[in-house]
Amino acid sequence: MTRYYLAIDIGASSGRHIVGWQEEGALRTEEVYRFKNGVTEADGHLTWDVGRLEREVRAGIDAALEKYPGLESLSIDTWGVDYVLLKEREPVLPCYAYRDSRTETAVPRVQGLLPFEELYARTGVQFQPFNTIYQLYADKLAGRLEGVTGWLMMPEYLMWRLCESAPPCGHEYTNASTTGLLNAATGEFDLEIIKRLGLPESLFGELCQPGTPLGEYKGIKVLLCPTHDTASAVEGIPMEDGAEGTDQLFLSSGTWSLLGAKLPQAVTTPESRRANFSNEGGVGYIRYLKNIMGMWMANNLRAELCPGEDFPAIVRAAQESAYPGLVDVTAQRFMAPGSMSGEMSAALAESGFDAPKTCGDYFRCAYRSLAKCYGESVRELESLTGRKYATLYIVGGGAKNDFLNRLTEEETGLRVVALPIEATALGNLKCQIRAEEESQC
Repeated sequence: MTRYYLAIDIGASSGRHIVGWQEEGALRTEEVYRFKNGVTEADGHLTWDVGRLEREVRAGIDAALEKYPGLESLSIDTWGVDYVLLKEREPVLPCYAYRDSRTETAVPRVQGLLPFEELYARTGVQFQPFNTIYQLYADKLAGRLEGVTGWLMMPEYLMWRLCESAPPCGHEYTNASTTGLLNAATGEFDLEIIKRLGLPESLFGELCQPGTPLGEYKGIKVLLCPTHDTASAVEGIPMEDGAEGTDQLFLSSGTWSLLGAKLPQAVTTPESRRANFSNEGGVGYIRYLKNIMGMWMANNLRAELCPGEDFPAIVRAAQESAYPGLVDVTAQRFMAPGSMSGEMSAALAESGFDAPKTCGDYFRCAYRSLAKCYGESVRELESLTGRKYATLYIVGGGAKNDFLNRLTEEETGLRVVALPIEATALGNLKCQIRAEEESQC
């Protein structure tokens, strides 16, 4: 009897419900529901409408059940770092989005208590102003932690809402590893960090591993997959033999580009800290990676300059352009710009380049700058790990961009294997299938 599983993969700009099943030794999939996502501006802050997200999750499950009434299980993955505070069973709103600027005051306060050199040596997590550690400290400064009895990362919250009779679940390891609050050596919450910041220790319990069951929704088992979308994506990449290993890199190319390797243990050296690499949890390994501005830049340019144009036409225009300018895609100015083209033009002028004249010029600059950053990051990674790499697997939306893939091959010097697949959903589904098989043993 064929068993069907549901992966709910939610990114910063869209969500997808994908049903999977095994057939003739292969994992088959079908997308049954898709919805738009995005931040909402409220009172000068960027927030997530968690109520709408929950409604979309439920609507997609209904759509899946209509076509596949015998679903075995479901799981949800999302982006990392963001969370929902709870007072018993009630969410504390608003739910802030990671691109909000509220951590500007919190960052120097945290680093005054815990210098980043020490923080990185303990956690191995790269500095980003939106890391959960800074968001939670911003909540403390604003008094939002008063009376809080729990907090759940975004996918945990959504699954808990589905399992109405269940108490709040624990934190799933791969997503918790993005918070900047886990000890890289133990893989558990670092209580020394939590004490030094004066965060309520009762909020930080044991972690749960992918495969942990949470409850049921409409007769469907709800369980944890690797709930950080990149962790699921890495699980979903069909690497060749030696994937544990020594010569293969991955690049999850979406709103963010996450470029890295699977390692047996964390790298927390000062050199790694200075290069801003991060150690995040995988399923039995460390995802050693760098977080790079990805399709965010191109998506913003499209919305601003040519909203009616499809991306194949945009990529052709970029290929036809001869614009020579490059920008630093990691610069803070591109994080949440009022005008992406305006910030790019200003950055280019500071580097001595004339402003781009056409849409193709802007996109050529964005794609070439991104590929250049990929090349620099690969060379850094090789130096930091003492390994040489031969192949780069690219998954996600960016894998469909042949022009960017060619630029990446040129800049990295690696063999690029572009897989325009729903790798995140595949990894989510594989974990569910594995959990089902293990439960029957």
